[in-house]
Amino acid sequence: MQVCSLNVFLYTFFCVFLETVRLVGGGSRCSGRVEVHHQGQWGTVCHYRWDKTDAAVVCREVGCGDAVEALGEAHFGEGSGPVWMAGVDCKGAESTLKNCDHWGWGKISCSHRFDAGVICSETRRLVNGSSRCSGRVEVLHNQQWGTVCDNGWDLQDAAVVCRDVGCGEVIEALRGGHFGQGSGQIWLSDVQCVGSESTVKDCRSQRWGAGNCSHHQDAGVVCKALRLVNGSSRCSGRVEVLHSQQWGTVCDDGWDLQDAAVVCRELGCGEVIEALRGGHFGQGSGQIWMSDLQCVGSESTVKDCMPKRWGARNCGHHQDAGVICSGVKLVSSCPCSGRVELLHSKTRHTVCDAAFDLWDAKVVCRELDCGAPVRLLGASAFGEGDGQVWSQEIQCGDNETQIHHCPTSASPLLNCSHKHDVGIICRDTVRLVDGGSRCRGRVEVYHEGEWGTVCSIDWDMTDAAVVCMELGCGDAEDEIRNAHFGEGTGRVLMAEVECKGWETRLKTCPHKGLGSHTCKPQNNVGIVCSASRLVNGSHQCSGRVEMVHGVTWGAVCDDGFDLRNAEVVCRELDCGAPVRLLGTAAFGEGDGQVWSEEIQCGGNETQIYHCKTSALKVNCSHKQDVGLICSGALTNGADSCSGRVELKYFNEWGTVCDASWDMQASSALCHQLNCGSAVAVVGPEWFGEGNRSIWPDMFVCEGNETRLSDCGISSWSRPACSHSQDAGVICTRKCCVEPYYLQLINDCHQAVRLTGSGGDCAGRLEVFHNGTWGTVCDDGWDLRDAHVVCRQLQCGTALSAPVPTSFQAGDAPIWLSEVNCTGNEASLSECSLAEWGRHSCLHKEDVQIMCSGTNNVVATNLHANLQMDIAARKLHGCLNK
Repeated sequence: MQVCSLNVFLYTFFCVFLETVRLVGGGSRCSGRVEVHHQGQWGTVCHYRWDKTDAAVVCREVGCGDAVEALGEAHFGEGSGPVWMAGVDCKGAESTLKNCDHWGWGKISCSHRFDAGVICSETRRLVNGSSRCSGRVEVLHNQQWGTVCDNGWDLQDAAVVCRDVGCGEVIEALRGGHFGQGSGQIWLSDVQCVGSESTVKDCRSQRWGAGNCSHHQDAGVVCKALRLVNGSSRCSGRVEVLHSQQWGTVCDDGWDLQDAAVVCRELGCGEVIEALRGGHFGQGSGQIWMSDLQCVGSESTVKDCMPKRWGARNCGHHQDAGVICSGVKLVSSCPCSGRVELLHSKTRHTVCDAAFDLWDAKVVCRELDCGAPVRLLGASAFGEGDGQVWSQEIQCGDNETQIHHCPTSASPLLNCSHKHDVGIICRDTVRLVDGGSRCRGRVEVYHEGEWGTVCSIDWDMTDAAVVCMELGCGDAEDEIRNAHFGEGTGRVLMAEVECKGWETRLKTCPHKGLGSHTCKPQNNVGIVCSASRLVNGSHQCSGRVEMVHGVTWGAVCDDGFDLRNAEVVCRELDCGAPVRLLGTAAFGEGDGQVWSEEIQCGGNETQIYHCKTSALKVNCSHKQDVGLICSGALTNGADSCSGRVELKYFNEWGTVCDASWDMQASSALCHQLNCGSAVAVVGPEWFGEGNRSIWPDMFVCEGNETRLSDCGISSWSRPACSHSQDAGVICTRKCCVEPYYLQLINDCHQAVRLTGSGGDCAGRLEVFHNGTWGTVCDDGWDLRDAHVVCRQLQCGTALSAPVPTSFQAGDAPIWLSEVNCTGNEASLSECSLAEWGRHSCLHKEDVQIMCSGTNNVVATNLHANLQMDIAARKLHGCLNK
């Protein structure tokens, strides 16, 4: 305040400046505890009702620019003397704090623990960031705000800015107009701070406004009095805040996704992935500054969420809160797989698949705490996004912790639309080991640099379901205890897991804590998941083929789905070999998506997930949903309608005691397998002895049931059985011709057969066409063609071609001539064929074949698949459908 006095005798003026407001304890003249001078004494201001409007009046009064933050709780230390003002209510236009409304000078009893403070921008500010401590750097010169050029801009320069604006440590020095382009002057260029300066104006640089720059080179910073500690990247870890120049943690009382979202936004880390509790990222030390946060999610800083004063009560460091957030996310129902989306200048972008490779995928998986990439998918495999498409090529190396640290190409790729949105599948920090495929095995989790196992105490199917979903492995089929998949070599890291079923990651389920447990290795848990399933069939091994994508099941188009794909599905489901492959929605039309990429299995994969897919999509609807019937583990031959009976209880195969099995039960099973009626019930002398469990329950059937599950079950008077009493069945093998068969396998269920030898792997070749069996002319026939037939019949390889005539000539139509196979086809139908019925051949030219796997056993093992609930059987005496 300026006071002037007139001396009437000397006719002179003298003026003095009386300071009435000052900032103390903030380390610079433009930040600190607010003190006012009244009645000849300095005193403080109570923080009650203190807000940014009041702070703005103070900043303007002391000549320090804009208000950056209004602080309470004696942020800059407790003052002394009177507390002069309380309940301050400025309107914003006042020239001095004393002109603002308040409750009277010194009339309110307020402790110095609640002294108010401010941080003013002075002559620098951060603009367009996600919080006050991130943004484009601007400085005030000649009463005009201007930007800083990024020529030479580095972490040392950014550190000075962070310290100058009271924002603690520097996190990033950003270039290229990261926070948008400013306007007006570019005041500073080629800034060269050593790091110890108090303001960026003290650093060496070109003279004011002399740089040769444009606003697309505006410099930015991310700095924080908030940080994440002990995570895998700067956007994950234990939450720590800076208060009174000391870092402290946040108590997890009431900690939730809304609180975590504010932290992520304040740090410029994009969206929240997880809000973690219980010292997930290790226990901090020192103060616990915050507790019982009540964010609504829209706050710009986590300090706005504090319902209590600084310092937590009744909270230990074992309750330190943590968060995982990122400027990149994977969009799907699974946390570690999906369409890649980047946050740039506050705008979400999908990424063009031509601009993204495995190195980039590694960085994204690492940044999201999702392990390593398993698969890189193009052509909008996870659906098309919306908004902008990032089309500059991303060029990550192997050391970046975040995708936005990676360089990009100068020019965009052309012709990129959402049809080319890239997606990835990451491994995450849970895996299944020693199960023969990635979707079955011993459960292991990754923690602090080591893999360890999970104890089976309290483990159940709900826990297994969360793991299967997290790994993108579909449904949980079984949870298996007692180190079924081996004991493993690491420590037991998790115990007493209690998932609720809604969790997307195993680590977020309640458990006893990550670390050593007293659980023994022989109590390790394992699970079985499936990424494929058969729906709407007469039993578990038949139905519409569906595959999981993230956590969404979708049907598969019949166009391009062949025998090799079918073999993998049957194998994955523990259902033996394919019996029939059916198209045109034979098991009904599905709903949701249709898997339209052509699946290209080699035939030896353990899961359909391991098969390659083509980038080219086919145009399919649910009218073309493919269906499949598997044998249920058919071995040793080609007949699907006779064999040893094996049933499946709780995902475990077992034989049936012949004392518990009769013709009525056999007929129900034959009907279920679409094999007509039962001809005979036979013993193990026909089909051999099994080596699995033996189910002694008595089936109570009438013989007219369409499936075995329609029969009742009695567990009374169970006989004692051995495998010498394994039951077998022979069905009539009714051969029905249906127009939607794509391929038929095994005798009347085949599109090909060998006849006349008494065995299944040698004889005259016949093919099924227009409802009639016919022969094949040997014109152009060679060993490659014969190999395909032997492979299709599961009879090994062809011994020679042509074969000298040794089997009786046929008398049916001659259907084919000039067959041309490469030798790699899964079935004869995939070879190049001439027009059906067009030939100039006689039956003496009928093709005959001898395969290496010659088998004279007509009937072979049959595993009828039946999933039963043992508990239900005991309680209700019947078999659930």
